[in-house]
Amino acid sequence: MERIIEPFRIKAVEPLRMTSPEERRQILEAASWNLFRIAAEDILIDLLTDSGTGAMSAEQWAGIMRGDESYAGARSWYRFRDRVRELTGFQHIIPTHQGRAAERILFSCLGVRDRIVVSNTHFDTTRANVEFLGGRPVDIPTPEALTPDEVYPFKGNIDLGALKRILADSRDEVACVIHTITNNSGGGQPASMANIRSASEICRASGVPFFLDACRFAENSYFIKVREEGFEDRSVESIARETFSLADGATFSAKKDGLTNIGGFLGSNDDQLAQQEEALLILTEGFPTYGGMAGRDLEAIAVGLYEVVEEDYLRYRTASVAYLGEGLTEAGYPIVQPPGGHAIYIDAGAFLPEIEPLEFPAHALACELYLEGGIRSVEIGTLMFGGVDPATGEERVAPLELLRLAVPRRVYTKSHIDYVLEVAQAVAERRREVKGYRIVEEPPQLRHFTARLAPL
Repeated sequence: MERIIEPFRIKAVEPLRMTSPEERRQILEAASWNLFRIAAEDILIDLLTDSGTGAMSAEQWAGIMRGDESYAGARSWYRFRDRVRELTGFQHIIPTHQGRAAERILFSCLGVRDRIVVSNTHFDTTRANVEFLGGRPVDIPTPEALTPDEVYPFKGNIDLGALKRILADSRDEVACVIHTITNNSGGGQPASMANIRSASEICRASGVPFFLDACRFAENSYFIKVREEGFEDRSVESIARETFSLADGATFSAKKDGLTNIGGFLGSNDDQLAQQEEALLILTEGFPTYGGMAGRDLEAIAVGLYEVVEEDYLRYRTASVAYLGEGLTEAGYPIVQPPGGHAIYIDAGAFLPEIEPLEFPAHALACELYLEGGIRSVEIGTLMFGGVDPATGEERVAPLELLRLAVPRRVYTKSHIDYVLEVAQAVAERRREVKGYRIVEEPPQLRHFTARLAPL
């Protein structure tokens, strides 16, 4: 059949609270015009993130009941470790409470101070961890990634020519290369197997560690299957295994393609590095067989890592996100093309060209979607990635002003998405009335989470 349905039945429901436009304006103003500061019960459709916001399966909930909460050597740890090893092939598995903890441990042990970390595009926590530890993040996305409306199958690729030049000129300054799959900051776009393999070969020839930020490895593997020649008859799991085999290690947030609400891991094949990582884990996260998670979390992740590579699920997942993208395009919104695996990214800079980057056009659009219909989304632009560059002392401006509408896994139905499209259409009809914002107060790192703003 052409129609793709949810490959599951709904077994429990949670009520949503309706609010009026007047209430939403009061709520947003009280939150200093920052959607992160709004209580979840005041949100109708929450597209802020797909991280830890998904619905778990009956089998995952059964696993939670089986969770072994022993401090050391719990049964749940071995089930988790064995599934991660089976999927990734990494010898050393370091559990963490979420992905950013894995990033902090990795960059601390690699010693990034006064060194470079190269990526197709660092996401916010990755960039912040590098900078907090005194390193310098360098982004080298494929050139096609900077043209949102161009349809190119693998905009998540790293620029191989730029990578070769950096390693030729500054190899001793590079702490590592980290390839993000899918490329979240670049529109949720996948990387091809050919690109990942070539990047791995370039790094190994230069003696530079090559890592994956593998939060959405299953979605990336599915895109390889349906878009890259020679993979159409391969299983998603086999593609994922091949992808992991090209890396020296990986960071992973189980809150994405682990299909859980918390958790993550750090994988490595380097005995000495893993020993350092484990020592830091014990100091900051917990014992090496739980790493800041409960046994029930380990069980849920182990189950999720089987369910996430099921092709019926991935076909539904990518099709439902594409449906949102097609509807927004019909409503007149320019989006990053083609639609990614976990979110749709509106090119707010093109949609609201009269609002300057330092007036945060994507954030302005996010506020309008909330005021119009109670929808929460997130800016991926100068508010998130701006601020003063510690290397140059100058104000940073993001290359693209994007608004991300991230779709939680197994949470919303087609009716919810149709409502989002109706709200977006109403905002599009009054787009010329939308004004920018200014920052009133901001923290030194990750300012978008807690900054206070005011409309211009």
